[in-house]
Amino acid sequence: MSNLLLIIRLLLLLSTSAPPSLGLAHQSTSISAFRHCLQNHNRSDAVLYLPTNSSFLPVLNAYIHNKRFIGPATAKPLAIVTPTHESHVQATVLCAKANNLQIRTRSGGHDYEGLSYRSPSPFILLDLNNLRRIELDVETETAWVEAGATLGELYYAIANKTNTLAFPAGVCPSIGVGGHFAGGGYGNLLRKYGLSVDNVIDARVVNARGEILNRSTMGDLFWAIRGGGGASFGVILSWKVKLVRVPEVVTAFQVDRWLDQGASDIFYSKDIFIRAMPQVVTTPENKTKVMISFVGEYLGRTKDLVRYLSRSFPELGFREVDGKEMSWVETVLFWAMIPVNKPLEVLLNRKSEPSYFKSKSDYVTEIIPREALPGIWDALLKVGPCFTQWNPYGGRMAEIDTDEAAYAHRAGYLFKVQYYVWWVEDGEEAEARHVGALDALHEAVTPYVTKEPREAYLNYRDLENGVNSVEKPEWSKAKVYGEKYFKGHFERLAKIKAEFDPENFFRDQQSIPPFPHSH
Repeated sequence: MSNLLLIIRLLLLLSTSAPPSLGLAHQSTSISAFRHCLQNHNRSDAVLYLPTNSSFLPVLNAYIHNKRFIGPATAKPLAIVTPTHESHVQATVLCAKANNLQIRTRSGGHDYEGLSYRSPSPFILLDLNNLRRIELDVETETAWVEAGATLGELYYAIANKTNTLAFPAGVCPSIGVGGHFAGGGYGNLLRKYGLSVDNVIDARVVNARGEILNRSTMGDLFWAIRGGGGASFGVILSWKVKLVRVPEVVTAFQVDRWLDQGASDIFYSKDIFIRAMPQVVTTPENKTKVMISFVGEYLGRTKDLVRYLSRSFPELGFREVDGKEMSWVETVLFWAMIPVNKPLEVLLNRKSEPSYFKSKSDYVTEIIPREALPGIWDALLKVGPCFTQWNPYGGRMAEIDTDEAAYAHRAGYLFKVQYYVWWVEDGEEAEARHVGALDALHEAVTPYVTKEPREAYLNYRDLENGVNSVEKPEWSKAKVYGEKYFKGHFERLAKIKAEFDPENFFRDQQSIPPFPHSH
């Protein structure tokens, strides 16, 4: 059966779908109808896992990186679909919609709050890990990357073809490109080339009608999925990206300073592309102290970097011995804290050991007063095992027009801050204690970050920024988190949502609802 006939027959099912219900009997009926829908109208080998399958939990847990969402307390999907072809995704969308079942789409599983694989309502998990093909064209300096591919797989594919091309994206190799790019895609080439989405030139998306759209047919949706997230609008199948040029030799470095070594003064003076990473560490004397790591990357030789830093940033005390010359792909290993002499095949490791963690984020537009830093460091010490990352803006980010894509945090920003706490103890008490300490740190920084709203980065998902009902979403609640993540772009995103998904099929606790007619 052709894909066209498949879609036509599945669309016919929509007119006879049952009313939504949360009852167990309806769930059983719905999943049975969903299963038969796939079997009858999808003549392919899409793999369907039901809770009765022995592989169900291993498949579900394989790409859950936050242990907070592993275990009996987390609602499980009614079924998991692992498509191997685009038509499987189309069928899953249409069959789920026909049977009043929600969808959660997972590419890498790194959503900090697990919204790509959990829901309070009955849902199907669409796991894209088998859709990870990468087609690289060195001549045109472009690549098509399927949404289930990881950053590590993309970097590996580039390095296998050339040592003078790269792509601006994050530093964790196991992150899936589907969600990472859609939320913006922050990385260490940002000041030179902008975000991942600033280098996306096409995409393929399945909409709520089961149609595959590309840049030429999706209109404003192409603007929306570049920083507005993908989960509110459809299922992103693949991205076409423009690769960027890098020298054959680059320099990576990490310089650590304790507070009593003047780390606060260096932190205060920082005006170059170097990530400042204040963190709590335990000394050999078993004392807990704050150390600031200054981690950076320079697209050039170490000797040139020494000359530059001696003029522009002498407080760091950077020496030639502090720099390590390597290829660009080796800096990927460096940033991921993998020994750079490891075989590059380590980038193909899609899984990481899950841990308990919680993260929050901020944006900074004004220099933090020097006298405020001791209070911030004291709050950091009270959190326990944690780090913060102060990621610099400027450069190319300040040159790109704010309205170029849905990502709204551009010129005028000094830093994006991530606060990250982790723990090893099981149980609700341990989680409450560590998350409470992180909240206290977040509160201590309040006077020095953006206000009204206090802005946040979508890819550092935090449900404390506001949540909505999945069954009966409210516009007023969506505005709370929507304006934090997207600023003035939120209403435009909601209008695009109303055009492409007026029935709000694609939704979660922090999704963008259709713009209400009353507004």
